[in-house]
Amino acid sequence: MNIAVYPGTFDPITNGHTDLIERAARLFDKIVVAVAASPGKKPTLSLDERVQLARDVLESLDNVEVVGFSCLLTELIEHHHGRIILRGLRAVSDFEYELQLANMNRAMAPHVESLFLTPEVQNSYISSTIVREIARLGGDVTALVHPRVARALQEHYH
Repeated sequence: MNIAVYPGTFDPITNGHTDLIERAARLFDKIVVAVAASPGKKPTLSLDERVQLARDVLESLDNVEVVGFSCLLTELIEHHHGRIILRGLRAVSDFEYELQLANMNRAMAPHVESLFLTPEVQNSYISSTIVREIARLGGDVTALVHPRVARALQEHYH
């Protein structure tokens, strides 16, 4: 099987993430959406909440599996027999950091390739950070995230 792993904090999963996953699901036999615990980032939502929201949002995609993880990404990829790390690039500013990660992952797992996808134009400005800030301030995020995610953020902040 041709398996791609899409890692991220997904705090929360946005329409930009979903766009990339839906398109990647047409390219690969299986996509493992790997929700990182990322305690250093101090996520707003718990790992369990983020995993469940991603499962809710992606439930219609038969070849997508959502898992939480707190190990090295390369260990998770080995566990799931992945060969591709899928990453999204919204802007040129993302590239330098993503290139550094790709090179480190290649050094740790030379048989794994990194593949970068760009979001649809209407999703190119969406980031989890912006979504959280709008939600925290009581703004409407329904155009940026799945309705289930919008409800979860509203419940969290209000």
